[in-house]
Amino acid sequence: MPESYEPDPKLPQGTYMHPFEGRRDVSVTMRRALDLPTPDQLLWVAIRNRTNAISFNRYKRFIDEVICGEFDKLDLGNESGELLKGLHARAAHHLHGMDAYILLKKATEIFLMHECGVRISHHVSLTEEASRLGHQVEGDLNHELRETYLKQLKVEQGHEQRILPYLELILDKLSDLPLKGDGEFPECYGILRSRRLGPCLLELIWSYWHEEGMLVQTMNLISNRFQNVRGPGKDPLARLDIDPLRSLGHLIWDYIQDEMFRLTVQRRACEYDHQYGLPLLGRAVRPLQSVDSRSKFLEGFHHLLHLCNIFFKEDDNTTVVADGFPVLNALKDVHLLLAEGAHNQFGDMPWTARVEMLMQQWILARPEMREFLGGKIMVPYTEPWMDRVDTVKSMQGWTDVNIMHFRDLGVFGEQLLLSVRYGAWTTVFDPLQAANWARYFRAEIKGYCYAYYAVTGVDLTTDPVNTTLPGVLLRNRLAGQQKFLR
Repeated sequence: MPESYEPDPKLPQGTYMHPFEGRRDVSVTMRRALDLPTPDQLLWVAIRNRTNAISFNRYKRFIDEVICGEFDKLDLGNESGELLKGLHARAAHHLHGMDAYILLKKATEIFLMHECGVRISHHVSLTEEASRLGHQVEGDLNHELRETYLKQLKVEQGHEQRILPYLELILDKLSDLPLKGDGEFPECYGILRSRRLGPCLLELIWSYWHEEGMLVQTMNLISNRFQNVRGPGKDPLARLDIDPLRSLGHLIWDYIQDEMFRLTVQRRACEYDHQYGLPLLGRAVRPLQSVDSRSKFLEGFHHLLHLCNIFFKEDDNTTVVADGFPVLNALKDVHLLLAEGAHNQFGDMPWTARVEMLMQQWILARPEMREFLGGKIMVPYTEPWMDRVDTVKSMQGWTDVNIMHFRDLGVFGEQLLLSVRYGAWTTVFDPLQAANWARYFRAEIKGYCYAYYAVTGVDLTTDPVNTTLPGVLLRNRLAGQQKFLR
C-alpha cells in the first residue's frame, strides 16, 4: 500500500482515505482467477435438467393425470397419447384383470422416454445456471448445446445428427459397422440410432441407494401381507387391510401378478457389483460369484470427492489459484472405471430398475397407504412415499437413518456419475475444465458427502479416504443400533 494512503479507524477494515482529497472510500475486492467458461458446461446443464425432469414429484403429477384421464394436460405425441387413452379406456371398463397395472407401467415407460434424452428444456432456470456457471446465460441453451458441444456425425436422409464427443470416440472404433436410420427393422445389423444420438441419462446408482434405503424391501413386505403371508415373528403389518372399494388393492394385486416379469434382487445385486463394485448384503441375497466387478470404483470415486473438497478450500481462498490437475486426473480414472462397466446389462438394467422403483414409490405414495400404515405427519419429507418407507423400517427394526439421506445419495450420485461417464475426459488436458466441473457440481458433491456421512458414519472429506463397502458399514451400524436397543 502506498505511504500516502493511511487507514482510518472509523472506516471498515480495508478502506483507506487519500490525504489530499478529503474523505473518499476506496473498496478493495479480490476475485477468483481463471474462472472462464468451457463448452462441456452445457452437458452438465443438460444432465441436471433431465435428472430433475424425471424426479418423483414430476412423475407423480404425470401419472395422476394419466390415471384420472386428464390427457389434455399432457404434452405427448399423437402415438403415445392414443396408446395411453386406449389403455385408460380398457382399465375403466374392466372391474378385474391387469389393465390398470398395464396402464401404470406403460405410462411410466412413456414418461421416461419423453424426459431422459440429452437436451435442455425451456423450463431451465437461467438465474440458477448463471450462479453455477459463473457467467450470464442467455438465449436457447438447447440450441447452444447442439452447436457448441455436440459433434456433428453426418447428414442422413437430409437430417443433421449430432452426438456426444464421448460417443464419437466410441463410434470411431466401430466405423466398420453401418449406422441404422429411422424406421429400420430393430434386428437389422448395425448401430442403433437412438443409442448413438441420445442415450438415456439414467444411472444405476440411483436404484442402488434407494434399495439400500429399503424401498424395495418395504414393497415386498406389503405384497406378502396382501397375500396373507406372515412375516418373521410377530408381524407388525398384521392389521394391514386394504378394502376392495378403492383402486389401490386392485393395483397391488396386479403388481404381485407381474412379479415373474420383474427384476430379481439377485440380478440387480450382480449388476451393482458389475458397474460399481457395490454388492448388496443381506439374507435375501446369495453370495455373489461375479465374473467382472469394479473393485476399484469406490476407491476412485471417494478419492475424487476428497480431492474436490481440498480444491474447494483452495478455491475459496482468493489469494491463491486452486490447482485443478488432481481433480482432472481423478475424473479420468473414474471415467475409465465407469466405461469398463458399460457392457452387457448396462443399457437396460438402469431403465428397467427405474421403471419398477418409480411404480413402487407411486403405489406407496397413495393416500390409502398413509391411512393403513400411518406415519409422522410433521416430518417435512420432500416426496410423499418417504414416510411410508420410514414407518415400515421402524416397524421392522431396520436402520433408523432417514430415507431422505438415501434419496439424496441416489439423486446426487446419479448426476455426478452421469457427468463423469458421458464427458470426454480422456481427451481433456486443461485443468480449467475439471475446476469448472467441481465448481458447477459443488452443491451435489457436498450434498453427497454429507448424506454418505449420515448414512454410514464415514466422513469423505478427511484423510485417509475410507473405501469400506457401504453395505458393510450399514450392516455394522444396524448391529450397533440393535445392540443399543436391547
